[in-house]
Amino acid sequence: MNALPSNRILHGDCVPLMTALPSGSVDFILTDPPYLVRYRDRSGRTVANDDRDDWLKPAFAEMFRLLKPGSFALSFYGWNKADLFFDAWKSAGFKIVGHIVFRKRYASSARFFEYRHESAYLLAKGEVTPPAAPLPDVMDWQYTGNRLHPTEKPVPCLTPIVRAFCKPGGLVLDPFCGSGSTLVAARDAGCAYLGIELDAGHHRTATERLGLAAAQAVPPALPRHAAKASAASWPLPFTRYVSLEAQA
Repeated sequence: MNALPSNRILHGDCVPLMTALPSGSVDFILTDPPYLVRYRDRSGRTVANDDRDDWLKPAFAEMFRLLKPGSFALSFYGWNKADLFFDAWKSAGFKIVGHIVFRKRYASSARFFEYRHESAYLLAKGEVTPPAAPLPDVMDWQYTGNRLHPTEKPVPCLTPIVRAFCKPGGLVLDPFCGSGSTLVAARDAGCAYLGIELDAGHHRTATERLGLAAAQAVPPALPRHAAKASAASWPLPFTRYVSLEAQA
């Protein structure tokens, strides 16, 4: 296993990259994976691998392995694919210990209802201690304008979550870091961070946003067994689904 990098953003498929990292080395995970809904925004931007779910269980299994016992993970999810996310979380070994809703002042879309919220589940590895000052489970959303990413999350909403569930100086992991909002929140909360992003355009945005040199963002060399496992596990390469932004 490679030594765990910190304050870095790795570029590539998070599953084999996480496989190369040591077990029990992460203090908190805060992540916003693809919702499995084939999302496309008004300008045509998409999210890589949002059209498939074969990565879901392997990704959360690796997250569980990397997380220290007695620690938390918070994951956003697609509400209409909740059964798949629940299965992945429970199969990995997580306990579901909380749920949070972010209410929006606007409708992001409408069908049977107007969609005016984002939501996430709080997951635990083993026995955990509640925070000294629990957050409310309904919080206001701050619109980002999605300028940096088609599903960009607001840093002011993420920062109090990091402060509540990660000790100062602890390491926060986001394997689907997009434009880097989780990483900025971790930095602002006085924590170290490790991000992984598949899309080259979003990886570049996050790297620039965090002020990192491009050389620091090079992924670690995979051990031979991890490379073999990755090649055997994925019948279709993740890079086949590239966002329109990356093609521009």
